[in-house]
Amino acid sequence: MDITVKTLAGEDAGTVTLPDETFGLEPRADILHRVVRWQLARRQAGTHKVKSRGEINATGKKMYRQKGTGRARHSDKKATQFRGGAKPHGPKVRDHSHELPKKVRQLGLRLALSAKAKNEGIIVLDRAAIDELKTKALRTQFAALGVSNALVIDADVDANFAKAARNIPMVDVLPVAGLNVYDIMRRDTLVLTRSALEGIEARLAGAGAAALTAAEGEAA
Repeated sequence: MDITVKTLAGEDAGTVTLPDETFGLEPRADILHRVVRWQLARRQAGTHKVKSRGEINATGKKMYRQKGTGRARHSDKKATQFRGGAKPHGPKVRDHSHELPKKVRQLGLRLALSAKAKNEGIIVLDRAAIDELKTKALRTQFAALGVSNALVIDADVDANFAKAARNIPMVDVLPVAGLNVYDIMRRDTLVLTRSALEGIEARLAGAGAAALTAAEGEAA
């Protein structure tokens, strides 16, 4: 797939070929759903917690005598039905993450990139860098390119560009190492630089080589 390379000024800067093994796959919603669930589960803190009876700071003395009061039998005030007592069956600290095979995660990234390419939601920039840190100027350049809700990926993120884009709503800037399925799918447009394309291919090729090496080791 050939795509025209643009500059931030909106001018043409040649063409580049997107490899079919990364940008030409038929999207699968089930794989994308699994990868996004895996990502969001890993983000979940799981630090919500309530105190059990053993953690309540209260006296352990029996409230009143066992018999002769006409009331129910109770021990101390840590019981769940009393004010200041424990919370029954409350949340506990836990890890919400779950396992997902590496080959499925890699496939999900390829499918997310392919989905953007199929919907014509990819823009390739010659470079994403600005000389002056001015958000207004960058917003104007984005508007000329038709970019309003986008994820920008670069191999080496320019500091001025990242700081200027940080003040623009619904625009995220990430390095190639931070490229992920969730951020790709949550934005309408994926903006890649030439160096980002090379970095993505190197990343996916490296993951494939590592998987092949592991498989050869198991076979041996």
